[in-house]
Amino acid sequence: MKRFFLIVFGWMIGMSVQVSGHAGLIWRTPSTDSSASMPCGGGDIGMNVWVEDGDVLFYISRSGTFDEHNCLLKQGRIRLRLSPNPFLNVENFRQELKLEDGYVEIAAGKTVIQLWADVYHPVIHLEINSSIACQAELYYENWRHRDRVIRKGEGQQNSYKWTTPKGQVTTADSISVTSNHLVFFHQNPSKTVFDYAVSQQGLDGVKTLLMNPLSNLVSGGVLRAEGYTYAGTIDGVYAGTDYRAWLFRTIKPMKHQKVHIALHTEQTTDLEKWLQNAKRTLAAVDITKDKKRTRLWWQEFWQRSFIRSDEVQASVWARNYTLFRYMLGCNAYGDYPTKFNGGLFTFDPCLVDSTLAFTPDFRKWGGGTMTAQNQRLVYWPMLKSGDLDMMTSQFDFYNRMLRNAELRSLIYWQHAGACFAEQIENYGLPNPAEYGTKRPDYFDKGVEYNAWLEYEWDTVLEFCQMILETRNYRKVDITAYLPLIESTLTFFEEHYRYLATRRGAKALDGEGHLILFPGSACETYKMTNNASSTIAALRTVLEAYGKKPEMLSIIPPLPFRTLEGKQMISPAKTWERINNVETPQLYPVFPWRIYGVAREDLEIARNTYLYDPDALRFRSHVGWKQDNIWAACLGLTDEAVRLSALKLADGPFRFPAFWGPGYDWAPDHNWGGSGMIGLQEMLLQAVGEKIHLFPAWPIEWNVHFKLHAPGNTTVEAELKDGELVGLTVIPEERRKDIELPEFTSHKVDNWTIYKFNSQG
Repeated sequence: MKRFFLIVFGWMIGMSVQVSGHAGLIWRTPSTDSSASMPCGGGDIGMNVWVEDGDVLFYISRSGTFDEHNCLLKQGRIRLRLSPNPFLNVENFRQELKLEDGYVEIAAGKTVIQLWADVYHPVIHLEINSSIACQAELYYENWRHRDRVIRKGEGQQNSYKWTTPKGQVTTADSISVTSNHLVFFHQNPSKTVFDYAVSQQGLDGVKTLLMNPLSNLVSGGVLRAEGYTYAGTIDGVYAGTDYRAWLFRTIKPMKHQKVHIALHTEQTTDLEKWLQNAKRTLAAVDITKDKKRTRLWWQEFWQRSFIRSDEVQASVWARNYTLFRYMLGCNAYGDYPTKFNGGLFTFDPCLVDSTLAFTPDFRKWGGGTMTAQNQRLVYWPMLKSGDLDMMTSQFDFYNRMLRNAELRSLIYWQHAGACFAEQIENYGLPNPAEYGTKRPDYFDKGVEYNAWLEYEWDTVLEFCQMILETRNYRKVDITAYLPLIESTLTFFEEHYRYLATRRGAKALDGEGHLILFPGSACETYKMTNNASSTIAALRTVLEAYGKKPEMLSIIPPLPFRTLEGKQMISPAKTWERINNVETPQLYPVFPWRIYGVAREDLEIARNTYLYDPDALRFRSHVGWKQDNIWAACLGLTDEAVRLSALKLADGPFRFPAFWGPGYDWAPDHNWGGSGMIGLQEMLLQAVGEKIHLFPAWPIEWNVHFKLHAPGNTTVEAELKDGELVGLTVIPEERRKDIELPEFTSHKVDNWTIYKFNSQG
């Protein structure tokens, strides 16, 4: 499937020679610490890069490097120190993220350092060039040089969370040196937190049938420093965490230096095999060819889509949208999805929260825990940005877990269909802490004993819809994922018939509909009967799937309520309590697009947004909040502007797109994802065959964008001083489907202006 997406990507690029014109980001002073770092990466590698006290430092992260407790481990920290040191003189300092080519450059005087990751091979390259020969010290720093007891509160970085067994440790890495090579890796034992979860959840009888990604996983790499020699170890402390450094020094002063780090992750008990595979990756480096291919990839990446504006406020939104999209592009081809709680770019936790004095591996909400409500916001914007090839890691994540989810239904309830939990681990089972460690014996083993998460099973339907939308956008072959969609839908029919027949003699209500009870509207409205978010999800996915008409016919209608004379969408037919601050009554607007601009009953949805007391009480721009998206989808321009200004403003750290921690962690990727979606919806919305431009954008604001729409369509439009000065639609025959607001004037020749009031 991934190969197919690459083919599609190449075809997309062939359509356009548009240069994105992204200027990148330049810092003129060094940084204070890792919180003031700059992201750099490619393929499935992320690095936090900064200069502190004359030293160049960067953390190394890679997708899928989970330890035995399911913490996502960093691969270490690199420190480079030059002599004479040009970075101690800050007057001519420059650190730049070269967006067009996807690398970081650090310069001072006549010394230039380039740091980049190969998109096609898991290799990091550090290149140092100077007009004068200089000595260099290179340190590989590792805080897992010893076993580390997991301290109180530190378990949030793994699957145990706050239930970590007493005395549990993160085991030490293995590190060895020969000449100018260093080998480092973390090796998981055969028994991991997976085994704990399986026993806890009563699945020992099918354990051998369950997918287990943690057992015997080895992650690490090989470092080669050309012209360096090993000089021993040094112990130190950074951001409150002790570490050991393996030091390499240049044999003689040099003008040109190169360091390569090849990363490798593999499930194996044969360490020699792992090492040979890592060395093979390193030996295959052809830096000239690899650099050319990688920079071409990034240049083509920026040609897929863009948003630019010279308006004072909107220019900040567009820049931060672009910077965050770059961060997503750094895990374009990871085996695992980009994590919502920091992706590949977390830094020392004490710099996010001073009370959390833990190692750089720490992040709240786990390493291998892929909370569905959060993950979806990272991936929805990739449709309109044209980054469909980047979505496969999220789709494959669910596809790998399908058998595990089906076994849950079979063992617990003896019926078919895949039951995916909300807080789901990378091995397809509920997070063990959230599953509940103090469960009564009588409680249903298939349900999380958790006030927030019980009966919340429907978010997987958003990923099913994303899969179907890739076919809608680019005619992608989704055959490999059809069993996932089929089984997910089957679960809801089978399970709610099952539950109904245990309460009474009939599986359906008096009108022949499923009774979706007990259910959950997100984590907020609990013990629901016919939650609107679940109904909208089932109806939309079934209609797009088109293969289960009998099931579609028994989905209940959306529930409504009237408050102060205004009809609006109800969160559910009934509910028993409110636990969180989400607004699922607006999910029929987004992600399910039953209501919105140019759709029927727009007033009902607007009433829900404007007058629902809970919607008003929960309104915010922070973290995973989606109010900016709903405002844009409903054509409420002033609201969309107000919330985008808050959502896409510079974050609290030096790098503008490092938002958070919000409700989760920093950098907050579901904050960035929801910001991207909202901005896209302000500029382009597809309704049936029609493509509405600027449905929630101030017409007087200048903007130039290129975005994707269903039907293999790209739209590039430029608005300047209230005039449409450019419009390119590919393919040309889709031009007839474009609808525009009413402009005062326009300069597009032979073009019909379709009247549409963006203010409603």
